Amino acid sequence: MSAEEITGAEIIVRCLAEEGVEHVFGYPGGSVLYIYDAIFKQDKFQHILVRHEQAAVHAADAYSRSSKKVGVALVTSGPGVTNAVTGLATAYMDSIPMVVISGQVPSHAIGQDAFQECDTVGITRPCVKHNFLVKDVKDLATTMRKAFFIATTGRPGPVLVDIPKDISMHKCIYEYPRELEMRSYKPVDKGHSGQIRKAVQLLLQAERPMIYAGGGVILANAAPELNKLVDKLSFPCTNTLMGLGACRASSDKYVGMPGMHGTYEANMSMQHCDVLIAIGARFDDRVIGNPKHFCSSPRKIIHIDIDPSSISKRVKVDIPIVGNVKDVLQELLAQLDASELKPNASALTEWWKQINVWRSRECLKYPTSTEVIKPQSVVQKLWEVTKGDAFITSDVGQHQMWAAQYYPFEKPRRWINSGGLGTMGVGLPYAMGVQMANPDATVACVTGEGSIQMCIQELATCKQYHLTPKIIMLNNRFLGMVRQWQQIDYGSRYAESYMDSLPDFTKLAESYGHVGMKIEKPGDVDGALRDAFAMKDKLVFMNFITDQTENVWPMVKAGKGLTEMLLGSEDL
Repeated sequence: MSAEEITGAEIIVRCLAEEGVEHVFGYPGGSVLYIYDAIFKQDKFQHILVRHEQAAVHAADAYSRSSKKVGVALVTSGPGVTNAVTGLATAYMDSIPMVVISGQVPSHAIGQDAFQECDTVGITRPCVKHNFLVKDVKDLATTMRKAFFIATTGRPGPVLVDIPKDISMHKCIYEYPRELEMRSYKPVDKGHSGQIRKAVQLLLQAERPMIYAGGGVILANAAPELNKLVDKLSFPCTNTLMGLGACRASSDKYVGMPGMHGTYEANMSMQHCDVLIAIGARFDDRVIGNPKHFCSSPRKIIHIDIDPSSISKRVKVDIPIVGNVKDVLQELLAQLDASELKPNASALTEWWKQINVWRSRECLKYPTSTEVIKPQSVVQKLWEVTKGDAFITSDVGQHQMWAAQYYPFEKPRRWINSGGLGTMGVGLPYAMGVQMANPDATVACVTGEGSIQMCIQELATCKQYHLTPKIIMLNNRFLGMVRQWQQIDYGSRYAESYMDSLPDFTKLAESYGHVGMKIEKPGDVDGALRDAFAMKDKLVFMNFITDQTENVWPMVKAGKGLTEMLLGSEDL
């Protein structure tokens, strides 16, 4: 323990080093210049200068999603922190552990409408797990320790620490708390053994069981336990958009993604099972559709979640189990091993026969073309060229759904996208964060011509720090998902969804010092992708001119149930 008296800014730097932070994404401004000066003098971690605060938080978010580390961002007061709010809300909706440090005007100026002042605590309260306003430099080290502890325990989430400028220049004796006791915050890890025993009995009695796994499995690093459970029971398993990679896609027990753009077999199995075990999933509206329709089928539901407020929030469950997913699954597997009961083999055989009938619909099949590039085929080729082993980031829209549908994920933390908030613009800064956390990995960003322009300035950040993701832009000259909804629900009135003033993306990429490609013919897709990924030390921006009319199928329209799926345009 050091008894040295140092400034608040130096305390922040030391706290980050104590937490093992290796990278901080940020953008300087007046309220954080003492902190930046302290960063300049240290060599424990690297600061990554982004070109917009929103990108700093997105990059820190992806840094966390793609690793077991905590992403950290640093922004200034006023517009700096308001620019960061979208990134905070994105991480909050997907339960991503992250610490954001924001500057604030000096303590005496708070509430005086000072230059670049805003109520950071008030503005961010609805979209963070917790936030702090530090009022005394003596509280700074403890507050930083609390921020990392809260962000990473229980249901993870972003925590913001707001630091007035004078606090960063005041001095005190530095002491980092090794032990932390928070009376009002006691997250539960272990599930109730009695409830787990009831769940085991119910699972072994099931005739039409179903495993429904979400992002909580990945956040808890519980993919090995999930795959062991699937293999042991031979039950069908579906992974949500946030859970892709939790159950390996190559397993014959995996039935695809559920929900609005999920597979026919996953949705029908979800609706018609008699016992459903939800693991780290929250019965999101995009997953189960209309709750009344979903609940119209009689079934027993087991729900495992670290957050008690998520249980029975949208769908009433029969056996709630509050606890860390990994811990609960380990005990559940142990109880299964010890049980004398076995799954109902004959009933399970009949259940799989029905599921295979649903599978035979081949709901992801699409018409191929030799004239125009089909976006689905680009994603399939991407999987082939990367041997299914890349980190895939995406923006939000049709391209996101095609990536989720046509790139089978074998491992967790390889699929990085905004699920809950659906934030356009995340793809490129996500790719940056992923590559900083995984410097030797293959990273690809699947995006659209609308989304990419929201944070395209980060091409400069990639150039500065020699980041080399491959950008796969599926360019249909439309805000594709908006256009799809307008076609289906708004009489094909394409109000403001057509992009008629796009830049020359090849020249734009080249102007930032990167490689640009334009691919217009289906026969050139494979070669272009192979050429791009062969350029290990280059960021390659690939502009694929794709079919403007292609829609994402299957689709469950808003307000409809899982069995009311549209499998193609013929169902309109």
